[in-house]
Amino acid sequence: MKIRVLGSAAGGGFPQWNCNCNNCDGVRRGTIRARARTQSSIAASDEGVDWILINASPDILTQIKDNPVLQPARQARDSGIAAVVLMDAQVDHVTGLLMLRERNAPLPIYATEQVFADLTSGLPLINTLAHYCKVERHLITPDNQAFSVPKVQTLALIPISLSSKAPPYSPHRNDPHPGDNIGLSITDKKSGKSVFYAPGLGEIEPQVERAMQHADVLLIDGTFWTDDEMIRLGMSAKRAADMGHLAQSGPGGMIEVLQRYPDKRRILIHINNTNPILREDSEQALELARHGIEVAFDGMDIEI
Repeated sequence: MKIRVLGSAAGGGFPQWNCNCNNCDGVRRGTIRARARTQSSIAASDEGVDWILINASPDILTQIKDNPVLQPARQARDSGIAAVVLMDAQVDHVTGLLMLRERNAPLPIYATEQVFADLTSGLPLINTLAHYCKVERHLITPDNQAFSVPKVQTLALIPISLSSKAPPYSPHRNDPHPGDNIGLSITDKKSGKSVFYAPGLGEIEPQVERAMQHADVLLIDGTFWTDDEMIRLGMSAKRAADMGHLAQSGPGGMIEVLQRYPDKRRILIHINNTNPILREDSEQALELARHGIEVAFDGMDIEI
């Protein structure tokens, strides 16, 4: 199984267009050791020919250009994207769908009932695409209901319910439902090896714990270093937990959680522009390295 990290940053990317925090200003000026990142998305494949796009970032066109495996050029109009799997209906995970509208066949989209509902009501992307390439809907149901995508059938995908809120535009923003946000267990049927992908993870619930125990690679939420990161920087009045993210540091944080899995490859993704781990020589990045925890970057290859 091949996993390609297309984008490793949280919503807004890095640097964020309107942000002048030390990280964003430093990477623009080249005064810190850090690399720019697009908004989070990955692609999964068995043979490296046809790929499952997992979340459609607003940066999808840049990501396709930077990853030629997604454009095999077998005919006049072509794409290596066999299907799209949506893990939630957040703007930074779905608006890239509009950039795929020139497809000459219906676009296969796999999502939960809640995500499809949000994308036909509060943010009607599905209705919009129907006027262009049309959409082939595939309903997925958490938990433990495995599914496969044609052309990539040797990969089994299992959606895992995560506690989270629906997007701010959702009609049930303050009335959470299972399926608003999922993690994804991706297993290679031939080797039995698996990856657990969860870019938004605010709580380690029993079903999440089981998925993490089973996986060989953990590719999970690295949004914030501290729970009050945005508050201290004057960027927001919300804590990480309020936004559905488990901070890395502190008691019960992601570092402490990941220490329970020293035999697995552990990688943080969906990194907010304010997070000090983006600076490769920061004290926080060095602490992750001491724990054997990696920080995802655009173009990172994971093969198991």
